[in-house]
Amino acid sequence: MANRKVAPIPVPPGATLLEQIEIWDMTQKELSLRLGMSTKHLNEIINGKSPITIETALKLECVLGLPASFWVGLEASYQEAVTRSNHLLIDEKEKEIANSINYAEIAKFGWVEKTRAIKKKIDNLRAFFGIANLNYTPLLIPIAFRKSEKYTSSEYALATWLRKGEIAAQEVQTDRYLKSKLKKAIPEIRKLTLKPLEETIDTLTHLLADCGIALAIVPHISQTHVNGAIKWISPDKIMLQLSLKGKYSDIFWFSLFHEIGHIYFGHYKKGTFIDIPDVNSEMEIEADNFAKSTLIPENEYSKFISPGVSRQSIEEFSNEIKIHKGIIVGRLMHDKIIDFNQFHDLRVKFRLG
Repeated sequence: MANRKVAPIPVPPGATLLEQIEIWDMTQKELSLRLGMSTKHLNEIINGKSPITIETALKLECVLGLPASFWVGLEASYQEAVTRSNHLLIDEKEKEIANSINYAEIAKFGWVEKTRAIKKKIDNLRAFFGIANLNYTPLLIPIAFRKSEKYTSSEYALATWLRKGEIAAQEVQTDRYLKSKLKKAIPEIRKLTLKPLEETIDTLTHLLADCGIALAIVPHISQTHVNGAIKWISPDKIMLQLSLKGKYSDIFWFSLFHEIGHIYFGHYKKGTFIDIPDVNSEMEIEADNFAKSTLIPENEYSKFISPGVSRQSIEEFSNEIKIHKGIIVGRLMHDKIIDFNQFHDLRVKFRLG
């Protein structure tokens, strides 16, 4: 059911025509005779049921003295107002979609303007997604509407998060994607793990952009359960989107290299791919192994863990392979070699977004 209180009723140009008839002290029948049209057709123009065509506007110019452009302009303004009024009507489905999105959360991030009015929320969300009606969202970002079997993600929350990534990626100027350039840049990117993450983002963004990859770091929003995403915008430009879920640098770097692995191996070249935790597939395993071995070479890791680990051995291994201690601790936790609370102080939290 439409909300008919959204916009005022547009006034047809026939109202102005009726005023002119009265000014000229003329009946509708007389005017119809002077215009060479039926009284019924003239009445339909007056009531907004029939438009004032250019031909009719020229006739009105001859009979009433007002230029044809005046009547054409009135008609154009009326048709625009009618179309805009219809566009502004809100159906119940759009309200349902708007209410399914945590509007206050994304307004806090500045993605949309703060408001409590449902009409304004819908207007702002239409502009955010770049669509005329929120019902079209599944057509715009269909990948977000493929449900995960394990996680009850909100499709519209995922679509919102992905849309923000697309907007951010559009602002990143990149060179043409070349796998050879990415391969050469990976060691330079790995070196950044030794610095505070907040200090490396600009350098990381430039390194990836030189390889044809637009980095989009988008805050985690509720009901998404997503680590990252990639989208081959074109053969020459790829979006790499990361969530800030977790707030630990080791999680960030592993997620980054996992997504780089997908790109490096040419995975998911059609459309957008969302990385949801604990989804096993050959490509996911390949990307995982790429991230693990890039951050911590497997042969070195095997030698490191064989005699057992300690705080001192972690620090020595960190210096030896030139990787942050927190990344080593994160790997040991993931592999269940140490408990979650062991050496936890060596992991580093970050503040971004």
